[in-house]
Amino acid sequence: MSEQTYTYKVAMSCSGCSGAVDRVLKKTAGVSSYDISLEKQTVVVNTSLSQQEVLDVIKKTGKAAEIA
Repeated sequence: MSEQTYTYKVAMSCSGCSGAVDRVLKKTAGVSSYDISLEKQTVVVNTSLSQQEVLDVIKKTGKAAEIA
């Protein structure tokens, strides 16, 4: 599968929240890069995974997340 860029809305209220998302994405095979914006409450991910697979990984943090 080719590389895709997906944007997600993720409920993050502090740097600990964004840190949790950072930790799971860092460990996920197929994720080449990502940008977490605590201010905008968004996560932009460049990946070879499907949009749903990445959403499921983000949801493992316990944060409310949805496709933006």
